[in-house]
Amino acid sequence: MTDVVRETVEAVLDQVNAISLPGPGYTRPSYSPEESAAHRVIEDRAVALGLQVHRDAGLNLFARLPGRDRSAPALHVGSHLDTVAMGGAYDGAAGVAGAMALAAAFVASGETPPVDLVVTVTRAEESVWFPVSYIGSRAALCRLHAAEFEARRADTGRTLADHMRAEGGDPQAVLRGPGLAPAQFVELHIEQGPVLFDAGEPYALVTGVRGGLRYRQAQIHGTWAHSGGAPRETRADAVFAFADLVVAMDAIWARELAAGHDLAVTFGRVEGATPEHAFAKVPGHLGFCVDIRSDDVAELDRMDAALKAEIAKIEARRHLRFDLGALSRSQSSALSASLAARIADGALRLGQAPRRMLSGGGHDAAAFAQAGWESVMVFLRNWDGSHNPAEGMDPADLAEAVRALKAAWGDAQGQPG
Repeated sequence: MTDVVRETVEAVLDQVNAISLPGPGYTRPSYSPEESAAHRVIEDRAVALGLQVHRDAGLNLFARLPGRDRSAPALHVGSHLDTVAMGGAYDGAAGVAGAMALAAAFVASGETPPVDLVVTVTRAEESVWFPVSYIGSRAALCRLHAAEFEARRADTGRTLADHMRAEGGDPQAVLRGPGLAPAQFVELHIEQGPVLFDAGEPYALVTGVRGGLRYRQAQIHGTWAHSGGAPRETRADAVFAFADLVVAMDAIWARELAAGHDLAVTFGRVEGATPEHAFAKVPGHLGFCVDIRSDDVAELDRMDAALKAEIAKIEARRHLRFDLGALSRSQSSALSASLAARIADGALRLGQAPRRMLSGGGHDAAAFAQAGWESVMVFLRNWDGSHNPAEGMDPADLAEAVRALKAAWGDAQGQPG
């Protein structure tokens, strides 16, 4: 099993990552021809293994290996193949490669899994393209709302419905349902931080996924003025106002962490380079986004109130106006302790004891958990961060995690096959 797992992991990653818009890094936008081409790679490999392949109306891909008990809830394993712009080789793709490697291991060993094993490849997980969370997985679960189909993709301005139809999907059928019935979902994914790399550990089990609160198109409206002629007390400087907000929120973040709350605050985009901005001008406008995350809904609500309170103070002090724009949120999700325990038991048979940890990023596993599924994640050691061309992952780590899944659901007790 060891060889087929490693070979499958490397082959899938090579084939998928050969499909991208021009670099640096890898770019496969949500509901794009590139994302569709990556899905066809998986379809072709799944058919070659003898799996039964189908797509739903939202174009999620499911490749099924029949199990011994066809009436029991299936085990879905997978992730997504879209990327952020100029992202890395492993975010999403590693989970799909791992799912294919698990299926290949069962086929190569001649074993029948205890229940149907479904390699699950979702669409449009990366919400940088559309301001909607977990589009593909929520489409599969019939949990998207009609208004969300009118969300516009960041690079084209066309609606989600338009892009879905262009790739062969059917938005109306997604809305009609029915969605997938509750089952089990395991998502393999690179950690999006340095914890496992710093600890020298290949993989970990994820206990929960943080929720998020985002203002994606916030703006500050000040007053343009001459940099030498405008007195300090009369200025409405958008850049100084933004600096005030960043400093204030950083102090609040530190205070909340000291009090034991889970929290992350990020100002991920700052836009000021327009033709109006110039060397000798007081800046009268600035755009930005803010991303606040926590595993506690009440903490997110507190931080939203704190953000708005700080803005009110700055507006009064700086004589300008903030417009936060539309709010988008994703719900925090506890993941399945029983599935984590099963994987931990499989790992123990291999002499491993993966740690438990929290996910700071949002993932499809959260959408499945929110729909009543048993859902869990396995994090893989990663270096140089995530959502950038330098993402690092050792395929051997992914192979070890797949072997733990095989030990947990197979008859071979983790022995090579």
